[in-house]
Formats: sequence, C-alpha cells, structure tokens
Amino acid sequence: MPPESDPRPPGAAGSPAVNTAARRGRLCVEDATIGYDKRIIIENLSVQIPDHSFTVIVGPNACGKSTLLRGLSRLLKPSDGQVVLDGADIHSYKAKEVARRIGLLPQNSIAPDGITVADLVARGRFPHQGLLRQWTEKDEQAVAEAMEATGVTDLSGRLVDELSGGQRQRVWVSMALAQRTDILLLDEPTTFLDITHQIELLELFTDLHLAGRTLVAVLHDLNHAARYGTHLIAMKNGAIVAQGPPADIVTADLVEEVFDLTCVVVPDPVSGSPSVAPLGRIR
Repeated sequence: MPPESDPRPPGAAGSPAVNTAARRGRLCVEDATIGYDKRIIIENLSVQIPDHSFTVIVGPNACGKSTLLRGLSRLLKPSDGQVVLDGADIHSYKAKEVARRIGLLPQNSIAPDGITVADLVARGRFPHQGLLRQWTEKDEQAVAEAMEATGVTDLSGRLVDELSGGQRQRVWVSMALAQRTDILLLDEPTTFLDITHQIELLELFTDLHLAGRTLVAVLHDLNHAARYGTHLIAMKNGAIVAQGPPADIVTADLVEEVFDLTCVVVPDPVSGSPSVAPLGRIR
C-alpha cells in the first residue's frame, strides 16, 4: 500500500504501489508462513505467479499445494509474511473486492440443498452485485456463456444434488467462470471427471490463458501438468523444489526427488512436452 503521505490510491498512475506491482506482477507470496491453527504447512515461502500464465502446482499428497492456493485466494491468512495482490497485501482488500479480481474453484464444494444448476452458476455474479447494481443482461450472458463452455447448459434446470460427481464438478467450474475474473485459481479441477471431460476442461483453461487470463491450478497428473501448464511449481514438504517452464524442469531426477518415483521422461508424441513414464516393477 502507498505510505500515508502519498494521497494517490493503489491504482493511481505513478503511485508507489503501481511501481511495486509492476516489479512483482499481480499476484505473489512474500516470506509467508501459512498453516491451520498452530500446525504450520508452509514456512517462509516466496513465489511469483507469472502474469498471463497457466501455472500448475504439483507435488505429493499433503505437501502444501492446496494450502498455497488457499493463501493465494485469501482464504488463509499467513501468520508471517504476506500475499500481495496488485501491489497491496491481499488482506487489506474487502472480500468482495478480491472476488472481483480472483475466481476460486475449491477442492471440496458443497451446494445449498435444493439449488438448481442455473442458480448455482449465477452465484458467480454475486461479487458484481451491489445496492445500486442489480442483475443485468451482462450477468445473464456471463452465466449462459459459462454453462455453454463447460457443457452444462442442458442441466440448467436440474438440482445440483441429483448430479453425478463429474457433472457437479463441471457446474462448479462454470460458476467460477461466470465470475469473469482476470485471475482464476483451481484446486484439482479435474477431480471426478472421466478422461474426455478432463481434456476438454484443460483445453478450456488453455483457451482462457491464451485469451489473457492468469490461471493457477493444482493438478495430480504430471503429464497433464507438463502438457497444458506454461509454468510449473513443484512442491515437497511445504517448500518449492523447482519452478519454471515444464520443458526446463521436468526430469527423471526431479520426479524422483519430489515423488520418490523412478521413471523415464520422454517427449510427448503429440505435444512434445515432457512425458513421465514410471518404471515400476519389472514383470
């Protein structure tokens, strides 16, 4: 935030916050310690999310991936350090202000009883509503486009609790898309989806990235991460082991260090991206 002696708001041209944000990028973590109550998961971690990237966080279970994402989304407040959004501590903003800039698909989402698909997706427009701004044609269009993009338009009148796990997941993604934020955080977005819908969703995310949005996703499938991500963050035990373009960092040594898995890494025959083939047991 600008010092008290500077009257210009964080978004004003030439203000110190703008200059700092230009150096940092829109979203970053600075020396943050994040956990749950007294249980520390991440300690003194710093990381920059590249603007307009499709960043994918990978690592073994319980390594801190979702904790980092929850910190980036403002759901968890660091006990030390800070998460910076547009040049200011993310916790200096009101929740609705953050929701107009960052969309979040959490790992576990629970829909209210008796809500329809269309009504749940429409909740993605809540951050844009206010006392003087009620539902508009723009909101209606955002909801319709989000449902079409995720293939749930035909489910619009169905109750969410009647859907399969895969259908529900696509509805939650649709709600996040309806929010129409420049930054989108996705915690295991392909959970419950069959392989066809996984690929469709990842290609949708790629289209959003190519259109200029910044995406940060937690994925378990290393080959999906390497094919679709433009920037990888590999974590283990609450720390970042490596980060960078998939072609630069995905090696057999890294996979063994992070996942304790012996493998060979070869070019993907379709995309040319690194493809991990576990050695397993010789039969």
